[in-house]
Amino acid sequence: MKPIITLTTDFGNQDGFVGVMKGVIWGIAPDAHIADITHDIPPQNIRLGAYALWRVVPYFPSGSVHIAVIDPGVGTQRRPIGLKIGEQQFIVPDNGLITPILEEGERTGKSIEKVHLNNPKYWLENVSHTFHGRDIFAPTGAHLAAGVPLKNLGDPIENPVRIDFSHPIKKDYGWESHITIIDVFGNLTTDLPAEAVLSAGGVKIRLGDHLIEGLVSSYGHRSEGELVALVDSENYIEIGAVNGSAAQITGARIGDKVEVILNG
Repeated sequence: MKPIITLTTDFGNQDGFVGVMKGVIWGIAPDAHIADITHDIPPQNIRLGAYALWRVVPYFPSGSVHIAVIDPGVGTQRRPIGLKIGEQQFIVPDNGLITPILEEGERTGKSIEKVHLNNPKYWLENVSHTFHGRDIFAPTGAHLAAGVPLKNLGDPIENPVRIDFSHPIKKDYGWESHITIIDVFGNLTTDLPAEAVLSAGGVKIRLGDHLIEGLVSSYGHRSEGELVALVDSENYIEIGAVNGSAAQITGARIGDKVEVILNG
C-alpha cells in the first residue's frame, strides 16, 4: 500500500502554506497519499488541535504518518519531535499537541518510541525561523513515510511536553464533567465517557441554568430548538440542539462545567 500522510494545522487555506508542505512531501515521497484532517484549527489553539488529531487517528491504517502543526513556539527552543505509538507515527512540535494520544497509548499498553527530530540530514537545507512546517515537519514526515526508521531522524527522548486536559470527577450526585469540544454545529462534547452513565436508572444533565432530562438516541428526538443530551459518535456525552446550536443557546464555552446527575 502506498504511504499515507495526514496533515492537521491552523494554517487555513488562504495563503498556500498547506500547499507548500504538500510540495515538500511529494518531492521526497512522490507516491504518498496526503489526507487533510483540518486546517481550520483556531490559530495557536494547541488544545483543539490535539483533540482533532486524537479523534481521527484510530481510523487510519497502521503505518500512517500524522503531521500536525499548531506551533506558536516556532523558532524558539521548542523541540520538533517524532513518535511511534502502536502502529501510528507522528511528527509534531513538542508543545503538548500529542498529549491525549500519548496518554491513551500509555494507558492501553502500546509500544512507544519518541525522538527529537534533530538530524538535519532529513530537513530542508535552509531552515527558516517561522515555517518549520515546511522546513522540518514536512520533510521528516515524508522521509518517515518513505521508509526511513524513526530512530534515524534524531536522538531518543523521554519527556515530551504535556498539557493538562480535563477529566470527569466523580461526585455524590453523579459526575462533574467539562466541555472539551464545540463543533461547527454548536454541539458540546464533554469529557465523560458514555459507559459512566448508561447503566444508571435515569440521567439529568445540567449546564448553567439549563436542565436536560434523559438521553436521546439522535438529534431529532425532541422539538425544534430544544436542547438534547446524547452519546456522540466517539461514545462521549454530548449536548446538542434540535436543528440549532447548543453553544448559542447556552452561551457555553470550552472548559465549562457540566453536571451529570444519575438516578439509581
